[in-house]
Amino acid sequence: MPIFNLEFSTTEKLTMKSSFIAILFCFFTVSIVEAQERPLRIIMIGAHPDDCDIKSGGTASLFVEMGHKVKFVSVTNGDAGHMEEGGGMLAKRRIAETQEVARRLGVAYDVLDNHDGELLPTLEIRLQIIRKIREWDADVVIAPRPNDYHPDHRYTGVLVQDAAYMVGVPNVAPDTPPLSKNPVFLYFQDHFQKPNPFEPHVAIDITPVIDKKIHGLDAHVSQFYEWLPWIAGYADEVPEGKEERIAWLKEKRGGGINDEVRKSLEKWYGPAKAAKAQYAEAFEVCEYGSQPSDEELKRLFPMLGK
Repeated sequence: MPIFNLEFSTTEKLTMKSSFIAILFCFFTVSIVEAQERPLRIIMIGAHPDDCDIKSGGTASLFVEMGHKVKFVSVTNGDAGHMEEGGGMLAKRRIAETQEVARRLGVAYDVLDNHDGELLPTLEIRLQIIRKIREWDADVVIAPRPNDYHPDHRYTGVLVQDAAYMVGVPNVAPDTPPLSKNPVFLYFQDHFQKPNPFEPHVAIDITPVIDKKIHGLDAHVSQFYEWLPWIAGYADEVPEGKEERIAWLKEKRGGGINDEVRKSLEKWYGPAKAAKAQYAEAFEVCEYGSQPSDEELKRLFPMLGK
């Protein structure tokens, strides 16, 4: 039988100890770097298949350019949003438009099968939203405020608020693993004043990506060139040519920057950079999710100040 000598000299022991420490150091360094380099995961939830695009298409484009993951979710299928088409055929058309947006902006885009114009804040739909937030493993959730002219917008806001705490409760929607950390929930910008006006806690300069945002909106042909002009009474303004439509859409949907949003831009970018911003999107922190510090908001919105 061979006999193995398991005795080591002092020098050998020191060498082995140094090697072990070096391996541990490398392991933890790699783990820290991987944690730091993990892409942020953003989910934006609207009532209709063009809502997220209108409210945050520029911000989504900036996230994607920086290597982060963005998902748009429409809580209804948009099957009522047209003056001549409707039902299942319209829903199919609008879903196809969302997938073209996904291709153009580099986002994921899900459409839930709930009827447009008939949305209610039911338990069933709340569970749908909880599952979507959990499946995406969201760091940030953005949705409408629950005060708006459109009942679908209002109830989408209520549904997401109702999901804000429940995403971490294991016994709610137990078929989908709960989140270990509550995301930061925010609201899209709106102009409604009652019962309380929108507060732009975060303002993003989207000037560098405004053309990409408009390119995304352009994919919603049924909405921006047909339905919305018709219902708002300006259908005669819509140009015929492709380039003319893009220029018109940019003028119509580019949006201005009000005084409050300008102040927020100055906070995050400084007065000099803020003064150069021509287009912006703003968001209000919801009280129901994690409450971020300014430093945490900079981490979650890494384009701030760039």
